[in-house]
Amino acid sequence: MIRSSLSHSKPYPEPSKDPLLVSLDRRLCRNPNPPLTSLLIDALHYIAHLTCPPLSLSMSLDAGSVDHPAAPGGGNCMVPGGKQGKLADAPASILTSQQRLRLNPNKDHKPDSYEDLQLDFSPVIFSSLERYLPPSMLSVGRDDKVKFMREILLKYLPHGERNRVQRQRDYRHKIISNYQPLHRDIYTILPSSFFVPSFLKAINDNTEESFRSIMSEPSPGIFTFEMFQPRFCELILSEVENFEKWVNEVKFRIMRPNTMNKYGAVLDDFGFETMLDKLMEGFVRPISKVFFPEVGGSSLDSHHGFIVEYGKDRDVELGFHVDDSEVTLNVCLGKQFSGGELFFRGTRCDKHVNTGSQPEEIFDYVHVPGRAVLHRGRHRHGARATTAGHRINLLLWCRSSIFREMKKYQKDFSSWCGECLHEKKERQHQTIAVTKSELLRKEDESPA
Repeated sequence: MIRSSLSHSKPYPEPSKDPLLVSLDRRLCRNPNPPLTSLLIDALHYIAHLTCPPLSLSMSLDAGSVDHPAAPGGGNCMVPGGKQGKLADAPASILTSQQRLRLNPNKDHKPDSYEDLQLDFSPVIFSSLERYLPPSMLSVGRDDKVKFMREILLKYLPHGERNRVQRQRDYRHKIISNYQPLHRDIYTILPSSFFVPSFLKAINDNTEESFRSIMSEPSPGIFTFEMFQPRFCELILSEVENFEKWVNEVKFRIMRPNTMNKYGAVLDDFGFETMLDKLMEGFVRPISKVFFPEVGGSSLDSHHGFIVEYGKDRDVELGFHVDDSEVTLNVCLGKQFSGGELFFRGTRCDKHVNTGSQPEEIFDYVHVPGRAVLHRGRHRHGARATTAGHRINLLLWCRSSIFREMKKYQKDFSSWCGECLHEKKERQHQTIAVTKSELLRKEDESPA
């Protein structure tokens, strides 16, 4: 039975939580104008979906479109709540019929910063959502904007979930307030210091040709390439060791990356969140846009970044599983080790996650320090035992809230699920066979 390395350890398949009810801090678009894949042609934007009840939508992904009831005011959605979306604390000047979020962001508007405020949600959420405010609200005071947007967001985050988000925020704040980083310069993206020149050049050229020039694709959907400089690997390993030393000294209980890893640390929890955001947005998303558009590669908007450790007195191996991501970046940092190969067995949707593998889907990957492997999160894989030494890897699970929302309305995943594709081809072969048989029958019955 394949497992998912989520925050739980239940075997697949398992119903996923409604994305609208999980932490908005981790999922709302950090890119103010998220690009949409071909799957999302004419689909509603994620922010608009936050403010329109899902039952009001009727989607047909096969047709490449979304049909929804027309709303007055240029197709904007009503704010949840009263008939006119009334907010008790909002100024009278905005209690009008225009109090609706835009379906399309105002790309020319520069949103306010909310970093200095104590809010229920991440300040990034408010900055992102501000671009979707109705024109009449873009010029009002920041406090009025906050009241308006907060009322909307609270509709979709239950009290219990808000408490969980607050506990997570308090937990991180406690760590960051007390832990003293050893190498502060690696907490900010420094491309020339982090990446090997060939990778940096490919990113700057930003074309499929430039990406393929530095990559190999030893098995379909699995891309490997040189990424990090040895010095950067050394510095981040040193930082992780320093953090673990501090944890042991102060006897602080930290959260592990997931339920499948008993060792390692969540990088976001001790100050790396912003750096990893930039890593995803500026360096992973451009590649994913080219090679993984069918799973939201162009609209990656949140991440989970962590370190895993294997070897003596650490985790030894990792069971067969899928990641809680659309795209996974896995980079070996070191040190010296034997074993620990990744084994891949094909990409599957929820329905087919426990099906068998085709011969062409079987692939083993040998880790090399500084070298990255990039693959779909739904690409089933595991890690063989590290038989000697100490292996440490950096993982970045990249997620797309748009893709997750739209996936709920889709039935055919043949663009990326190997078993869906196999079934689709079988149906096509059957249809051809039936059609051929019918034509032959009619030909035999026709008079000579």
